[in-house]
Amino acid sequence: MTTLTETTHPGGFLVWEAFRDYTRETVTVASGTLNPGTVLGKITVSGKYAAHDPAAVDGTETAIAVLWGKADATGGDVPAVALVRGPAIVNRHDLVFVGTPSEGEITAAHAALLAVGILVR
Repeated sequence: MTTLTETTHPGGFLVWEAFRDYTRETVTVASGTLNPGTVLGKITVSGKYAAHDPAAVDGTETAIAVLWGKADATGGDVPAVALVRGPAIVNRHDLVFVGTPSEGEITAAHAALLAVGILVR
């Protein structure tokens, strides 16, 4: 018998959102190959988005959005859709963190997302 495995897919992390035309925006992803549900930070100087990095000092140390679909910015900036504000609820088990953040850093990221109206459950 064949075993089927569901992989991540666009918006798979979303539990609920009030108004999709309000909560989502097209953003510019500056670097990396990122999967749906990746927690993003915003680079202060450029206004572009990249994977949230708690150790950074460029703005990405603050979680501010969640990537909607896959984005491959290894060759340069790419447009992508992200959940950038609430009211919205996301599944914490479906969020993707690049690297190996500590539990405290993940908790801080959840709190930062809540500050923009994205509740992590």
